[in-house]
Amino acid sequence: MRMLATAILATWAVCLWNVGFVTPSFEQRKLRGSIVARGAGPDEGAAGKKSASEGSWRRGIVGALAVTGAALSKLRPARAGQYPVQGNDDIMAPKTHGSTDRPVQEGLRWNVDWNTADRICSFNRHFAEYAGYWRSTAFLTEANREGETFYDSVTGKPLFEAPKGRTWEQFEKESKSHGWPSFRDEEVNWENVRCLPGGECVSVDGTHLGHNIPDSNGNRYCINLVSVAGKPRLIG
Repeated sequence: MRMLATAILATWAVCLWNVGFVTPSFEQRKLRGSIVARGAGPDEGAAGKKSASEGSWRRGIVGALAVTGAALSKLRPARAGQYPVQGNDDIMAPKTHGSTDRPVQEGLRWNVDWNTADRICSFNRHFAEYAGYWRSTAFLTEANREGETFYDSVTGKPLFEAPKGRTWEQFEKESKSHGWPSFRDEEVNWENVRCLPGGECVSVDGTHLGHNIPDSNGNRYCINLVSVAGKPRLIG
């Protein structure tokens, strides 16, 4: 942030210098020479220099504003509802086991309930584990606070990694406040995750994960722990 502010100030300084706020610009010097060469009167010379100065000043201001706007645009968070990768309902088309090709894995991590996981992952589009369920599991005592990877409970593909761009304490606080593990855009593995137009968050293999519930900070993916408690392995 400090480097960006310095760059913006430097840009303005250069623009002001070039338009003659500090020293005459090239156009001003050129115009002054042409006026002297053809013997223009003092009024014409003053008017010419004023016109050139105003035009150069306007161009300098416009240039500085353009650079400043481009720099500041990089600071704006992505607006809620603009997913990095979208999918369509074809992903959730019926397969051999509901919306997936097979049931969830046996021996899911953090001691989550298998029946709940299978029902939510493969036979559901709208419902979720009850709010706070994830806190009743072994997740908070067993998760890697330095950086935990969350795998698809059906396929074992990596879906989320947290925390990124924040601390574990911030991730945990937000998740506790909302009731479900909550992820931000940069914590999603978009190779294996899609968001549907209605806000449903799913894996590319048809596993229902949760929903996007944006807030003032952007997209917030509220995910069922039973959907991302898989072991890190690929099936089929």
